[in-house]
Amino acid sequence: MMTSRFILNWVIDHEHAGLLIKDFLKNEEISRTALTDIKFKGGSIQVNSEEVNVRYKLKMGDMLTVIFPAEHPSQGVQGEDIPLTILFEDDYLLVVNKPAGMNTIPSREHPTGSLANALVGYYLCIGLEATSHIVTRLDRDTSGIVLIAKHRHVHHLFSKMQQKGQVKRTYEAFAGGLLTSDSGTIKEPIGRKEDSIIEREVRDDGQYACTHYQVIERHRSFTHIKLQLETGRTHQIRVHMSYIGHPLLGDDLYGGDNSIIDRQALHCQQIKFKHPFLGEEMTFTAPFPHDMGKILDADPI
Repeated sequence: MMTSRFILNWVIDHEHAGLLIKDFLKNEEISRTALTDIKFKGGSIQVNSEEVNVRYKLKMGDMLTVIFPAEHPSQGVQGEDIPLTILFEDDYLLVVNKPAGMNTIPSREHPTGSLANALVGYYLCIGLEATSHIVTRLDRDTSGIVLIAKHRHVHHLFSKMQQKGQVKRTYEAFAGGLLTSDSGTIKEPIGRKEDSIIEREVRDDGQYACTHYQVIERHRSFTHIKLQLETGRTHQIRVHMSYIGHPLLGDDLYGGDNSIIDRQALHCQQIKFKHPFLGEEMTFTAPFPHDMGKILDADPI
């Protein structure tokens, strides 16, 4: 069984001796909010197993321990016994392969059956008292890799990495028609469509959005492409591909042909990042989903 408390330990070296704990922890990206929670919600800061406050001056060889408060599942997100396809797991994070047709988080239309519900259920099984911290979200009908932090502080670190472009995702998709260029970049601002709460569109007052694409293969009626995002706007790939006249197969919201597949043919195939605690470069891939694989077989080059 895993512990429900998230604990970090450091042995203080010569470089950090003399620092106040609050300054050391600031350097370690522990937020002011996290320190407040530790102080008032049942956490603890210890040096050599003795409780101290953040004004303690660290000495070389000190063992600094930060015990974060226990986390509790969010209200309204009930744990459910839903199978998860786990590609990687350690004490800090999970990488899972989400199927198409599963919400990342509950919605008004789909209050149950989401990845968040599955995670809370899984955490209950392994004895981890935590809520779902989903770092990279996917639309309901997009399949593929989702990165999950097991604790609030880990989520905070990943959010900072995302802001710096240090969490890189690669998608594969089937775009309707034949793209003439082997590669390209779409830089068009995206905003909410005025008469819809769901649909987005390219519009002058939208947020900056940048999508890079590369052709993998051209088929008779569609183009198999690889995509990478510089920004993460809602429906970004779907909106940008529709804007250039090549909506994704199955994406009827943005004008795609849904006679071959009944969901947008979009799959998050790979994720790359440096582990925030181990410092290792990590790469994970998710196998091509069955429904998209069938289309490749049925429509050869």
